[in-house]
Amino acid sequence: MRLRRVAALAALSAMTLLPVVGGQAIASGPANGAARAAAEHQRIVAFWTPARMRAAVARDVVFDAVRGYHLEPQAKPGGGGGGGNTTGASWPNGLGKVYRATGKVYFQMGGSGWVCSGTAIGDGRAGFSLVITAGHCVYDEENGHGSLAGFATNWLFIPQFDSKPTFTCSSTQYGCWTATALVARREFANAGGFTTEATHYDWGFAVVGQGGLSGSAQLDATVGTFATSFSEMTGSTVVDAFGYPAAQRYHGNDLVYCQGPIGFDALAGNGTYKLACGMTGGSSGGPWLSGFNAATGDAGAVQSLNSYGYSGQSNMYGPKFNANTSATYSAANGATTNTLVP
Repeated sequence: MRLRRVAALAALSAMTLLPVVGGQAIASGPANGAARAAAEHQRIVAFWTPARMRAAVARDVVFDAVRGYHLEPQAKPGGGGGGGNTTGASWPNGLGKVYRATGKVYFQMGGSGWVCSGTAIGDGRAGFSLVITAGHCVYDEENGHGSLAGFATNWLFIPQFDSKPTFTCSSTQYGCWTATALVARREFANAGGFTTEATHYDWGFAVVGQGGLSGSAQLDATVGTFATSFSEMTGSTVVDAFGYPAAQRYHGNDLVYCQGPIGFDALAGNGTYKLACGMTGGSSGGPWLSGFNAATGDAGAVQSLNSYGYSGQSNMYGPKFNANTSATYSAANGATTNTLVP
């Protein structure tokens, strides 16, 4: 629904009138903040019809010698992995917090609909929750040119999509949550494309307000959250990576995981991690959990995420979380509007 401004009325001259929602002007002020947030949430939920969700394309990035890093939603995984215990298997239905807290992300960018993965994480603010995903799932690094206009719009998160993949918020297990603010690194936004520099900053955070089936539920209280760790991992660290891949043998409705020890990407100056993992388009932004308890599906901390791959490989690569990630997270804890850090 198109929002429009309303001329000030004499009876409300002491107030600022905000956009018309449902044919009725909502005045500003603390009492109406929740009403405006609820109206915007409902607008985004209504925007994502089943047809739009099914038409959304995976915003995943691969590298080849001819085109360099580029978007390739249907990238086919090849051989060449190794050292991992699991390189792309279905996670057991209903097992643990990771099943609830990991979900699908839908958003618009450049006039197109896209899909990624994300995870609910712990936060330090009341009334809001945080979702972590890839930077390229919140900001258009190719066309944003460092402007706030490069942020995604109509950003929506569906936790535990696996159990009821209906493409309708009201029919999913817990419903949907929508972003009130998106936060990314300025270095990523200024990279001019998915460059080697961009791979070092490919994380993003979404601040989500009340939502879910009732429209008033908190995401963190509903599905639980994972901690985040901002220290770098050694090459022997074992991680469990999760996501909703949608290309080739995957259909996008199933939570998939990989498990194994990490390595490093020599082609990116060893500045990013490598994991033997055959997940495909749609898994971008899914978490890499260190210290994860695979028997219960709980514990552990998000210490990287699905970022990009190389044509002809079945490896997944992820950014190193560090002080820059911590600063972005801290900004998200207080963000009320789209923010580039620093």
